Amino acid sequence: MTGASGIIYGVRLVQVLSEAGVPVELMISDTAKIVMREELGSEAKFPEASRLLRVHDFHDFTAPIASGSYPVEGMVIIPCSMGTLGAIASGLSQNLIHRAADCAIKEGRKLILVPRETPLSAIHLENMLKLSRLGVRIVPAMPAFYSGQQSVQELIDFMVGKTLDQMGIPHALYPRWVGSNQADSK
Repeated sequence: MTGASGIIYGVRLVQVLSEAGVPVELMISDTAKIVMREELGSEAKFPEASRLLRVHDFHDFTAPIASGSYPVEGMVIIPCSMGTLGAIASGLSQNLIHRAADCAIKEGRKLILVPRETPLSAIHLENMLKLSRLGVRIVPAMPAFYSGQQSVQELIDFMVGKTLDQMGIPHALYPRWVGSNQADSK
């Protein structure tokens, strides 16, 4: 998780993955911790007793995920700040999040970025295009409304569900589109 607004998306993703029994290597930037306090009122609590969740200090370059030889399925940065996205697009490894993303790209693993920024500048768009051309999945935090979402929680679950879709993890966080339910008026 990085310091973009929308930290609840990352918190909810960790919760859903933990409930599904999916191992998680979690990194939270210092700025993300500030955003957590601002948006959630405190730092999020994660199930520390879970043997499937390991939290890494995002300054720790000795963590296993700093190496491409460490076996992971992929990586999600949610929310992804434009600073983090730009660093990854430029090949910079200034912290463990950048380094783990660099490893995902160089090892040909899934890397999914969920940027949360508006409006987007030409620099943001060029960085996203550069990463997309490398196979990085860009899933902007743009919830849909076609399923009749009525609450903020449903909008959050939609975005987390779209992220899980990119990871190939089944879920029931939002109803799938099955076509219009409007009768043909002809």
